[in-house]
Amino acid sequence: MLPSTDPSQVDSTAHIIQVALTPVFLLSGIATLLNVFSTRHARIADQVEKLSDRIAERPGDRAKLRDLRRRSLALDVAVVIAALGGVAICGAVLTLFLGTLRDAAVASVLFLLFGAAIVCTLASLTAFAAEMMLASRTVRTEVDEQQQESREQEAAGEDAAAR
Repeated sequence: MLPSTDPSQVDSTAHIIQVALTPVFLLSGIATLLNVFSTRHARIADQVEKLSDRIAERPGDRAKLRDLRRRSLALDVAVVIAALGGVAICGAVLTLFLGTLRDAAVASVLFLLFGAAIVCTLASLTAFAAEMMLASRTVRTEVDEQQQESREQEAAGEDAAAR
């Protein structure tokens, strides 16, 4: 016997598949974001360890440690908010499997959970953007310091050659 080709049943099946897949894709995206955040956290931890080992020799590194702390805090916020978004998506999927889509209360819960997941994802991306801006500022400051040191060394070399 061939499956039914009733247009309303096909539309209903397509709608169920769409509703089931959307949270999965968002959860996959959140997982990817969390992976990026954890990788950046690890890089910051490595830099903190390197700076901490030489802080006695270079007191100027204390400012860099403060910048790394701010970046780490921004990433902490991004991770927590993204994880909350993942929890909301899992709640939406659970609601999908436990409830019927025709029930208005279930639809409201789904809407709230999915909406919360989207808001959390946006907020985590905002925190990540703040961390990226802090990182960019740190890089620009470091480049400026290196250029200043280079100019000072060139000037000292020219003074020594003139004598």
